[in-house]
Amino acid sequence: MDQQQREQSFLTGSPAPTQDEKTWGMLAHLSGIFASFITLPFLGPLLVMLIKGKESKWVEAQAKEALNFTITVTIVVWIGILGSCLIIPAILALVVGIAAFVLNIIGAMKANNGEMYRYPANIRLLK
Repeated sequence: MDQQQREQSFLTGSPAPTQDEKTWGMLAHLSGIFASFITLPFLGPLLVMLIKGKESKWVEAQAKEALNFTITVTIVVWIGILGSCLIIPAILALVVGIAAFVLNIIGAMKANNGEMYRYPANIRLLK
């Protein structure tokens, strides 16, 4: 068992994730992108956490991380939208949206590889 797997086992209390767990972890990250089209990006990770979180601590950890990130991004984007009469908040909302898209893809790829992913600059409301 390499260092990353030991770290992951310690964090989740379970052995390396199964392929099914990896798929659900990946969906937790990608669902934020898809759910943002209906303006509720936190809905996707929340559903993954509620559906599969009780079955797998690894999926629960991935879903919580994705949920925290989508809540953080939603707050920042809404601040940018509300302040869009000023140029800087509008640009901030655009940059945050693009960064969120890229970071969600990275999180999904890491989850699909069975790796824990921690988003940078994430307000961790759920522990």
